[in-house]
Order: sequence, then C-alpha cells, then structure tokens
Amino acid sequence: MSSPTSGPLTIVAVHGVGHYDHRATAAQVRAAHIPRWTDHLTGGLGVAAARLDLDFAYYAPMLNSGRTVQGQHEPDELSDPVTRELMAAWLEQLGAPRPVTQGALTLPLRHAATWVAERFSLDGRMTQLFIRLFFQEVAAYLRTDDSPARLAARDEVALRIARHRPRVVIAHSLGTVVAYEALHAHPELQVELFLSLGSPLALPRAVFDRLLPRPVGDPPARLGARPDAVARWVNIADPGDPVAIPPRLARSFTGISLDLTDSVHAAFGFHHAKNYLSCAATAATLGPYLGL
Repeated sequence: MSSPTSGPLTIVAVHGVGHYDHRATAAQVRAAHIPRWTDHLTGGLGVAAARLDLDFAYYAPMLNSGRTVQGQHEPDELSDPVTRELMAAWLEQLGAPRPVTQGALTLPLRHAATWVAERFSLDGRMTQLFIRLFFQEVAAYLRTDDSPARLAARDEVALRIARHRPRVVIAHSLGTVVAYEALHAHPELQVELFLSLGSPLALPRAVFDRLLPRPVGDPPARLGARPDAVARWVNIADPGDPVAIPPRLARSFTGISLDLTDSVHAAFGFHHAKNYLSCAATAATLGPYLGL
C-alpha cells in the first residue's frame, strides 16, 4: 500500500457511456464533471473537496463523430451489425433464453430490453434507452483494432494522465476498457492505483476477446493482465449491475489486488457512476491514500 498523500490526492477520472455533449466544448464538459465526480467521491469518503485534485478525461466526442444528438435516430432498433453482435453476446452471458439472444440480431430493441428489465427489476423504457446508447458507443470503440475512434479515445485518456500525473485513475463502465488499453499502450504513465468500477472488461466475445493487447492462453483459460503502468488494481462491481458481467474480473485478469462487490443498485439509476463513486467499497479503497 502506498503512503498517504501530504497534499490533495491526484486523480484522473475516465467516464463511461452517455457523456457526449455536442453543445459544449471539451473544456466545458471537463469543468462541469470535475466538481460532480469530486462531490460523489468526497461524499462517500466524508472529506472536504480540497482533499482531492481531480481531472476528467473526456473521450466521448471521438466515439460520436458526426452524431449531433446521441440516439436520436433508430428509436427502436439497432441497425449496425457490430452493435447487434455485441448485444447478443451480452445477452447470452446474462443467461437470456435462446429466442431473446437470437432476437437481438433481428428483432426490435424492445424485445431484448423487456427481458433485461424484468430480469433485473429495472424500468423498461430506461433500460431500452441505456442498451441502445451503451452498445452504440461500445461498438464505436471496439469495431476494429486500429479504428481512428479507438486510437483517439485511448490517446485522450493517456494525454490527461500524462498532464495531470495522478496517483489514482478511476474509470467507470466503458471507461475501464479505454483506460485499460491506454495504460497498456503507455507503460511510462505510472499510477499507483487503477480503480475500475462497473467494468465490462471480462465480457466474453463482446469485450474481453477484442481487448488490446489480446488476452493470452487457450480458451477457457485465456487471461488479460494488469498494465505495467499500474502498481495496484482494484475492481468494484455491483452483483446486480447488468453491465459488470461477469463481476469478478480476477477470474479473467492477472494482477488484480482486490475484486470487490458492493450494492449500488437503483432501478432508475442502475450502473450510474455516482453510485459507485460514493459507495463504501470505493471509500475503503481510496481512504488509505488519504490517511483515513
């Protein structure tokens, strides 16, 4: 464990899906989210905002090039084959019956959203909106190994880490995938703690098998690894979060120090970053870095 910091704890936050704002500049988005993430973290920790020095890596524009209002088109279906393929793999991992899994490739989005909402006791309309948004952005990032969107998003995260030189990188949802690849690509970006929240990194076929660098070994024993840039990796997942599937990353990655679960679930706010940031497991992980 690292020693407590004498000044503010330096952090770079890496967001998940749904943060694209076509009306604002990147600087404006960062300025809006820095105090929000700080408030969520300090609320859970029980410390003043001055104890944290947080920067915000905003990569969403790289995944939404040419889209003015996210999700405005295709209100009830996903026409992109890669997006549908990723959703089908996710539904299979969730244990959806075969008609639902197959329907993800052919039927309207509400077909899958209804099953997920019932399975996890979620609001149906919110679930449908979230699924569309999530898999559109995940597909935009993972479509090909060397797509401009993937490289640009990864470089943006690496740039914020290089500029801010944080002790801690906190990533949520799709942000854990972008941060994982950025830290692997830049071993010179030494951070003491990588804290992944609500991560889909281990999701077979949809995410895990598309990661760079590729997991090594033969299935089913293939393993990813903690980036060399990271001294300590802690993962936190809500067992009721349908995105953090499977929740135990240590079964799929070497070098994870702690693989924790915490209940942050809310029917109208499932998978939200604020719930993870303010939870007890996050506070317990960050507390020692603040001398708590």
